[in-house]
Amino acid sequence: MNVSLTPELEELVNEKVRSGLYQTASEVVREALRLLKQRDDDVRRADQRAGLVSIDATSGRGDRTSRGRVKPGGRR
Repeated sequence: MNVSLTPELEELVNEKVRSGLYQTASEVVREALRLLKQRDDDVRRADQRAGLVSIDATSGRGDRTSRGRVKPGGRR
C-alpha cells in the first residue's frame, strides 16, 4: 500500500521518527491509525449510549427512546 501525505503531514511523521519515539514512518502511521480507530470506537459507543436514554430537558428525567429518534440530530 502506498499513501500520499501532504508536506505538512510528511514532516510531522519525519519529526516523530527523528525524536526517537518511533523507529520508522510505518510505526507512526500505524499508531495514528490505532488512535483514529479508538476515537471512532469511542464515538460509536457514545452514540449507542445516547440512543438508549434521552433526557427530557423540561423535567430532567431519563426516558427510553429509539436510536432512530436520537441519531438524526447527532454526529454525521
